[in-house]
Amino acid sequence: MSARTAGAAAPCAACLRRSWLIARLAGHIEVAWSARRGRAGLLALEDHELIASLAGDARAAIVAEYERFDAAAARGTCARAGVHALCRCDARYPAPLHDLRDAPAVLYVRGRLARLEHALASDRVAIVGARRASPYGLEQARGLGRGIAAAGLTVVSGMALGIDAAAHVGALDADGLTLAVLACGPEQAYPASKRRLHAHIAATGAVVAELPPGTPPRRWCFPARNRIIAALAQATVVVEAGERSGSLITAGQAADLGREVAAVPGLVTSPMAAGTNALIADGAQLVCGAQDVLELLFGAAALSLLPAAADARTDGLEADLRALLERVGAGCDTVVALAADGAGLDAVLAGLAQLELRGLVRRGPGGRYAVTA
Repeated sequence: MSARTAGAAAPCAACLRRSWLIARLAGHIEVAWSARRGRAGLLALEDHELIASLAGDARAAIVAEYERFDAAAARGTCARAGVHALCRCDARYPAPLHDLRDAPAVLYVRGRLARLEHALASDRVAIVGARRASPYGLEQARGLGRGIAAAGLTVVSGMALGIDAAAHVGALDADGLTLAVLACGPEQAYPASKRRLHAHIAATGAVVAELPPGTPPRRWCFPARNRIIAALAQATVVVEAGERSGSLITAGQAADLGREVAAVPGLVTSPMAAGTNALIADGAQLVCGAQDVLELLFGAAALSLLPAAADARTDGLEADLRALLERVGAGCDTVVALAADGAGLDAVLAGLAQLELRGLVRRGPGGRYAVTA
């Protein structure tokens, strides 16, 4: 590929053709990726090497299409989809992605380029984790996203169900910047249930992808997407992950790139905590809140980034409500448990209602309460 040039106005034909080839060979890559179990190197192959790996008849057809590739048409497709395309030759292409040996030839962006540039100029933290997250995990992810964004950092994640979406929502709660990295074309809301979140991120931050507009997701696209998340962030925090979670792939890629890796601890009896607890046992930084992440990145200077101390939201809280909050935090998470020591049922219900109104506890499935992050 050509060397980067300052301020390139449009993606070059060579990079666009490379991006087209990856999307065109998505089915072939799916098979090859599965056979190689997603090992590094497949997306680092040169164009001719990828084409050479095809069967004879398919190879001839792809070669013909490759030679007829129309860069102007590809640019037009991006324009019609409302997508910017930054190729590796463009000075605006995210510099951290050059650390990848298989860096995307083109990064497609839904959203204003100025917001992407703002995000890249700030420090960035990736928050990833399980799709089938517990209420605890969702609360931790949202709280981390909120606290990190409130400190002026950018939250990076994959907009997947569960932890990823919760982290994005937390950042938006704080009116902060967040980047979503998708495993399909950036104009597509995937999963479809996150259309509103996709639109909100595109309007206030940026949605990015290495696949051109119109490309649907495939299984290999998700672990491939994870390397972009790991590269964009200075630190990756995992919140809930099973023993074979894709989030652990992201953490491993972050470590390989020399980025910081951290994890939120979970119950030793929870399958969703097996991956995160193993990361901590292997040396990942234990994280209990946004302050821990900031200290990991900035040391003692982290305190100056926090808008307020973590306990400031309980200042002035009545003694009975503070005691009730502490008991919920200690594991008494149902009305029955909270009233078991003689506290009146009506008083417990009234107290929980007050704590909910103040945003200090949240009622989850089964009527169980949890302290908000």
